[in-house]
Amino acid sequence: MFGEIGKYGNKTALIEDNGQKMTYSELVEEGNRIFGNRKERSLIFILCTNSIGSVCGYVGSIRNRQVPLLLSAALDAQLLDYLLKLYEPSYLWVPGQAVSAFPYGKTIYESYGYTLIDTGNGPCEMDEGLSLLLTTSGSTGSPKLVRQSYENLDSNTRSIIQYLQLDDTERAITTLPMNYTYGLSIINTHIAAGAAVLLTDQTLIQKKFWEFFNQHEATSFGGVPYTYEILNKLKFFQMDLGHLRYMTQAGGKLSEDLHKKFAEYARDNGKKFVVMYGQTEATARMAYLPSDRSLEKYGSMGIAIPDGRFELWDINRNIITEPNITGELVYYGKNVTLGYAECREDLKKGDERHGRLETGDMAKQDADGFFYIVGRKKRFLKVYGNRVNLDETERMIKGHFEDLSCACSGMDDCVYIFIETQGGCAVSSEEIKEYISKKTGLNKNALHVKNVEQIPKNDAGKTLYTELHKYMDIGD
Repeated sequence: MFGEIGKYGNKTALIEDNGQKMTYSELVEEGNRIFGNRKERSLIFILCTNSIGSVCGYVGSIRNRQVPLLLSAALDAQLLDYLLKLYEPSYLWVPGQAVSAFPYGKTIYESYGYTLIDTGNGPCEMDEGLSLLLTTSGSTGSPKLVRQSYENLDSNTRSIIQYLQLDDTERAITTLPMNYTYGLSIINTHIAAGAAVLLTDQTLIQKKFWEFFNQHEATSFGGVPYTYEILNKLKFFQMDLGHLRYMTQAGGKLSEDLHKKFAEYARDNGKKFVVMYGQTEATARMAYLPSDRSLEKYGSMGIAIPDGRFELWDINRNIITEPNITGELVYYGKNVTLGYAECREDLKKGDERHGRLETGDMAKQDADGFFYIVGRKKRFLKVYGNRVNLDETERMIKGHFEDLSCACSGMDDCVYIFIETQGGCAVSSEEIKEYISKKTGLNKNALHVKNVEQIPKNDAGKTLYTELHKYMDIGD
């Protein structure tokens, strides 16, 4: 994937929000200085930030066939310590200010605000095809890691470049952490295409983000649904973003109203809006909605990426061929990852999926071959004999009550609706119950509305539903 990036020579590869820049030649040279003289193939923990130092360590490790695990630099210290003991990496590539947290290691190299630490752990036996490890959510300290191969990365990167029609004139700005599969795919594709990546950890609500965006003429950005909810509140549609060419969305289903709104903005302003679908278990992307169909098919996740294909399975695992019948979405492609690891020993494992991924998502296909996500297989409840889709319930509430932040969870015969009170909430519990009862026919006794100060989200903006479970035993 990164084997030929040296051909881009003195073209700008990376621009950091502190003004620092790096060419492709410099990126290759720095990556080789960090990992080029490591004789044995080793496991490396990289504590990621959206910075030149972080990207150098990642690109250098992949090019030199070292195996990195990408983690957030802000990961809880206890969770990080747990992973360190479980996987025993040989090296750490960490921000300079974090070095004191690893007193047992030996500093062997420093550059661009990052430090390479030799932990003293020897190299571990790993499958030859293994290239990269990511956590399943992008931010947790779970020992369950996704094992990605060189073929996975190369295949998915090429497919994304093809359907987005990326070239070396692009300038993508980071809106997501690079340890999150979606954020990483943006870096992968633009570096592979010889484009520039604008690196920042500033958020969309910060003035400095938009100053950096305009100063360096960003041509694209990506975001999860939460990103677009924020943009909608920021009066994004009134901004002067003349150099913006396209926007991408993944990381969960965007509400139909927002999908339509951003598709209309793109159409009216000569830009592209591309909705995508993916999982870490499929490297990054599995589907995309072509921008010229974005408004016509709003609400759809689109069609399979180049060299991929989908099937829908019924409850007996038979293939559904008729349109508009819901089934489990199953994907086939070279980007389907090898499997999971839950300890150091698992890094020796080979390909356990063989190109097929049962996504766990429920979907349907229309007569034109476009797919629509209905919800997660595990996000359905039985309530008084009725099947309730929690994702759809959540979307209904957000669509009806403007600017309301909520999340739905629960157990059979009991739907919990969590309402964020941070910033104020003008909607009463009774109003919400009345609305959902009327829309779904559910008895209001099955609905429990709980106020929480803030809906818990990971660093990519995705709701952490398991964190809400602790509120479920609280009475009305």
